[in-house]
Amino acid sequence: MGKKKFRFKNKLVSLDSTVIDLCLSLYDWAKFRRTKGAVKLHLVLDHDGYLPCFGLITEGKVHDVKVAQQLHFAPGTIVVDDRGYNDYRLFANWTDAGVFFVTRLKDNARFEVVAERAPPQNRGILCDQTIRLAGAGAPQKCQHLLRRVEAVREDTGDI
Repeated sequence: MGKKKFRFKNKLVSLDSTVIDLCLSLYDWAKFRRTKGAVKLHLVLDHDGYLPCFGLITEGKVHDVKVAQQLHFAPGTIVVDDRGYNDYRLFANWTDAGVFFVTRLKDNARFEVVAERAPPQNRGILCDQTIRLAGAGAPQKCQHLLRRVEAVREDTGDI
């Protein structure tokens, strides 16, 4: 008998953006850098049908977090994003709204471990912790306790 397919019970979405280079001499309104033009495409991908459920094109300089702060997800939604969306106020807003998120902390993120759970065996999980964000202004931006899971990537072996 084959492996049972894993499914999330909650709505699962991915949030990401990409820069689309443009010729600055043709699109002078799209100035990105001194000699480069660009726009940025921000997308939310709904994993139910693997189709975008939100898209926005901005100037290339618009930071990912600025767009994410304007998005609203239903309680229980799981948002997967990259380090470009690391913003402690955003984490607090999502937590207040009952939205779960999965992201990679920046290398210089400071936190205090409040509790540790035994990681499951043979699943590539190195640690499972409850943390409190620390560092300059972090506790004021996000007072929530967060869960931190450290895992080994199956495809590369990286942590």
